[in-house]
Amino acid sequence: MMEKYDNFFLGVDNLQEAKKYYGDILGFNLKFDFSNNGMIAYNVGGEEPAIILKDRKYFENIKPTIWFVVENVKEEYKKMVEKGISFLSEPFEIKTGFAVEFEDPFGNRLGITDYCKK
Repeated sequence: MMEKYDNFFLGVDNLQEAKKYYGDILGFNLKFDFSNNGMIAYNVGGEEPAIILKDRKYFENIKPTIWFVVENVKEEYKKMVEKGISFLSEPFEIKTGFAVEFEDPFGNRLGITDYCKK
């Protein structure tokens, strides 16, 4: 079961321009800057879920994506496959746990993640 929003991913063509726009113009708070890996994240106010900007040079197939938190990605993945959901990959390891993405029948990209490493 999906518990809450995790992060929102958006693709950008120029990470430095995006940094100025989201930080200086929109005034969002920098959560992390992994520019060397093609990502910058911003918090909106006091919200924990972040907007993570992904450089298209590093992430060629990036689409606007919403991730949701689940207790255990691997278990939820199995349940969702049984319901007929086709995933874009097998669950993969990230810094905080595991994640996996899929698309709804309308082409919107979604994902689930857990925090099993915390």
